[in-house]
Amino acid sequence: MSWTQVIFVSLCATVLILSLSSGTDSARVPGAAKAMVPKGSARGVFMPEADASTFFKSRGRRSTRHQAELHAEQRVKKAAKARRIELIEEQRHKYENYVEEVHDEQNERTRETTEQYREYQYDGQYPRYDWHD
Repeated sequence: MSWTQVIFVSLCATVLILSLSSGTDSARVPGAAKAMVPKGSARGVFMPEADASTFFKSRGRRSTRHQAELHAEQRVKKAAKARRIELIEEQRHKYENYVEEVHDEQNERTRETTEQYREYQYDGQYPRYDWHD
């Protein structure tokens, strides 16, 4: 088959499928006098024309937010900031304790090393020399 025949057969099949399918019963016409009540699952998708026209106007991209929404957002941000500060303080406290322990261990090792060195250098003939008066 040539490519023109393939296109013609596919178009005929598409028209046949679209004519036999019952996807929608009708379309909403803006000037219609009587509003149709949708059936089945279409109730959740379609809404009356009055609601549809105000839906996008109520909250545009540049419109201001409601005061309660701003306060709720500020409360959420403030709570997140408080949690973050608390976590940072806890981590700082743990780090300070760790540094203090390491410093104390280092001082203890230095003191023991100095003491051992003094005992090794002391031959017993002379009184001990106080290194730090």
